[in-house]
Amino acid sequence: MIDEKKMKLTFYGGVGWVTGANFIIENIPNSPEEKVTRIMIDCGMYQGGEDADIKNCEDFIYDPSSIDVLILTHAHADHLGRIPKLVKDGFSGKIYSTKATAELAVVMFADSLKIMSHDAKYNGLDTIYDESDIKRALSLWKKIPFHGNIELDSGFSFSLHVAGHILGSAMVKLKYWNKKMLFTGDLGNSPDPLLKDTEVVDDIDYMLIESVYGDRNHEEREERVGKLKLAILETIASKGVLMIPSFALERTQNILFILNDLIESGDIPKIPVYLDSPLGINITNIFKNNVDLMNNKVKQMLKSDSDVFDFPGLVETYSIDDSKSIMRQPNPKIIISSAGMSHAGRIIHHEKQYLSDRKNMLLFVGYQSVGTLGRIIQDGAKHIKILGKEIDIKAKIRTISGYSAHKDSDHLIEFISHSSNNRLKKVFVTMGETKSSLFLVQRIRDYLGVNAVAPEQNDEVILDMS
Repeated sequence: MIDEKKMKLTFYGGVGWVTGANFIIENIPNSPEEKVTRIMIDCGMYQGGEDADIKNCEDFIYDPSSIDVLILTHAHADHLGRIPKLVKDGFSGKIYSTKATAELAVVMFADSLKIMSHDAKYNGLDTIYDESDIKRALSLWKKIPFHGNIELDSGFSFSLHVAGHILGSAMVKLKYWNKKMLFTGDLGNSPDPLLKDTEVVDDIDYMLIESVYGDRNHEEREERVGKLKLAILETIASKGVLMIPSFALERTQNILFILNDLIESGDIPKIPVYLDSPLGINITNIFKNNVDLMNNKVKQMLKSDSDVFDFPGLVETYSIDDSKSIMRQPNPKIIISSAGMSHAGRIIHHEKQYLSDRKNMLLFVGYQSVGTLGRIIQDGAKHIKILGKEIDIKAKIRTISGYSAHKDSDHLIEFISHSSNNRLKKVFVTMGETKSSLFLVQRIRDYLGVNAVAPEQNDEVILDMS
């Protein structure tokens, strides 16, 4: 009789929250002599809400030294932000990711440490890791290509597939004996202005999928450029300031790419555009060095435009003094600055300066997590406190959801449908607010007839892989 092959999947993060992705898979031995291999998918920070900082500082529930392998889906902080802490607390295994994710991790870790150091000094606390922990983490990194098969211990193997979410983002297809499981990470809102489309992966038995927009759909893609153009023209007409809180990774590059087209084509007048984000500037340079990950449209454009992220009127403000000088520049002007949820970074200084003037506009182009300043403003707050100052919000508040880097509800269903045959046994819906995850669970059951669940923190499931 052949021994049954089973593996255990534990949900340590990324459930009940959009952020904090952290999942562990391990084989279940059939004998005391059989080795246990523990594989982690993502090790992200919690973001948004009052509890996020507390949760990031907490000890890991598991022993980090017991993890053999860490596989990363992409370079957003909510998927890799706690890796240096994992290393500090004992992890010494291999870290696998795409080349672009590894390059982005370098600047993401440095930026996070800078922010944490500032906050720690202000609050009289220690940071959760330091530069030596980052250095050790980077020394464990293995850069691997898409689609290559990587053999691991105990019968595990995996390959990475294009997710289309951000530069270098990947889905992880993990094989254990006769069954395969797909960890989607975050799935891109394809077609993306810059990146290749999300690949179809249809030969799987289990799936763990994100659900940020599991309960709603984006506006039509054609509308997003029109809405951005309208916001700019309104700002020019009112001689105001257009503030765009933008994630430094991916969203900023998308906006720059579209502004490049609008300005160079003459669809909008030349207007000063300030990229006020050192991290955004550094990441844009990484984009320029990874043209192979761009879609065919961008590659074609690069034949006649050597830099699709640069245009007349663009000013990169790297230093603090340069950032402060923006306020002395005449209107109209556009400020693109992180953080994308207005919970930190330079954007809050601009919001403090400009939100009380009705000539100005705050334009959200990405998801705003519950509890963040961005979400509070987006939900209609009329009075807020920023950096100790009470602000009456008189500026126009707009949202363009079509710029989201996540698939919406209909396209998540479409993605799953490629695998919704007799082979797909179960879908685990994660990385979304509870209502979003539960809504998508029901849609998967109703529309596709596939068993779906929304796990809770620390849930464990045993999967038959024979």
